[in-house]
Amino acid sequence: MADAQAQPRPRRVIVAISGASGAVYGARLLQVLQGQPGVETHLVVSDAGWRNLHHELDMDRASVEALAHRVHDVTNVGAAIASGSFQCHAMVVAPCSMRTLAAIAHGLADNLLTRAADVALKERRRLVLMVRESPLHLTHLRNMVAVTEMGGIICPPLPAFYLRPQSVGEVVDYSVARVLDLIDLPHDLAPRWEGLDMPVARSAP
Repeated sequence: MADAQAQPRPRRVIVAISGASGAVYGARLLQVLQGQPGVETHLVVSDAGWRNLHHELDMDRASVEALAHRVHDVTNVGAAIASGSFQCHAMVVAPCSMRTLAAIAHGLADNLLTRAADVALKERRRLVLMVRESPLHLTHLRNMVAVTEMGGIICPPLPAFYLRPQSVGEVVDYSVARVLDLIDLPHDLAPRWEGLDMPVARSAP
């Protein structure tokens, strides 16, 4: 009887915010996941990530931490998310700086953020990196290839103008929606492409 009434385990999602521009993607992802039943979020933010959250969004630490179920200090490599025994549905780095990408690509695991990503790869779990940089030099590209070859997903937050976004918020929501699709979580953030109805060309009589 107890087993029949047991609640299903929450799907744990690690959200990491690194120091690239685009802190809004991590913050928005946390907001959306906060409203998802059965999802438990674990947040880890780099020092530069905290700086960008304040600079780009005017968000203080407390307001960001309130969006997650649990917050881990980036220096605490003894945290639960540093272990492969920590059962996790997926990890998203939003945004992902080139420095963080390089550390993940080369397995450095030099802080909790990069260690958690390393664990996701070694345990064959879904890892999505919203990489942010332009233009890209050869090392950037090679690091993206390396992560892809290890099973990670490179998902730059690029706008989809065919949806005719009317605000920055809609542009952000589109990229967050793509990430949610990649980690197999439902959402209604952005419309789905239903195809383009083209006028039928008529031949001359």
